Amino acid sequence: MARKIGIIGMGNVGAAAAHYIVACGFADELVLIDNNEAKSKADALDFEDAMANLPYATKIKVNDYAELKDAEVVISTVGNIALQDRPNKDRFAELPFTSKSTVAVATSIKESGFKGKLIVVTNPVDVITSIYQEVTGLPKAQVIGTGTLLDSARMRRAVAQKLNIDPRSVSGYNLGEHGNSQFTAWSTVRALGRPITEIAKEKNLDLEALNEEARMGGFAVFAGKKYTSYGIATAAVRLANTIMSDAMTELPVSHYSEEYGCYLSYPAIVGRQGIAQTVKLDLTAEEQAKLQASAQAIKEKFAQFSK
Repeated sequence: MARKIGIIGMGNVGAAAAHYIVACGFADELVLIDNNEAKSKADALDFEDAMANLPYATKIKVNDYAELKDAEVVISTVGNIALQDRPNKDRFAELPFTSKSTVAVATSIKESGFKGKLIVVTNPVDVITSIYQEVTGLPKAQVIGTGTLLDSARMRRAVAQKLNIDPRSVSGYNLGEHGNSQFTAWSTVRALGRPITEIAKEKNLDLEALNEEARMGGFAVFAGKKYTSYGIATAAVRLANTIMSDAMTELPVSHYSEEYGCYLSYPAIVGRQGIAQTVKLDLTAEEQAKLQASAQAIKEKFAQFSK
């Protein structure tokens, strides 16, 4: 079966994800959809020009929801990043816009007959993932938000820089909302073969400062170029590849938690069917309280903006 991916929203993130997919040959067919059809067509032509210098060939279709029917994965990057350009750093700033856009997009996805896995990047991702699942009617396990997959990477990068090691040598998670109430679960973080809490005492690491660096990392990127793209696009494509290859990889993504009654980020095993199972962490009492508070913030916003 052909590897087929759809991307809805060809802004900075969607274009970066599409380029990563085309340049690395991750899909045989790619569907690009955006309200600005001229932009989608221009991107498609640009990618086709690039293929003459690539070792891979990707068939590209533009602005046709019917093409999503047999797609294995659809990635939503719908958004209006300009709404984030304000002194108050809050990913909920886009919610009045994206909640309405999501209902329209989700309805079109449902009408296309799509039955695959839906990856949501659109912010605020936990609430928007909930809305996508509600409107499309897809099984909860098949609707997944990128969540704190990127935030966990930002944490690993920050810790690695302090220790002068490769970020891939750091493990551990940021949990909860992909937003202001997220937190680094330091009890899960290890580096140099040891718990980070032990290393922090020896090297006088300020874990709270590192937590803040991870939590606000997206806004640091935004301050310099008024959008984010490569980090989140890479996370989304990694998630898509994990699904298509049935890798059964443990990833901190936003998925529905029966325990907390909402979508939030917590490690799960991801494979071809989407979320295969949630991984149980042995969190501290303080971390459990933070996760509960984050879940409550997500549920309150979902109740306000769901259909």
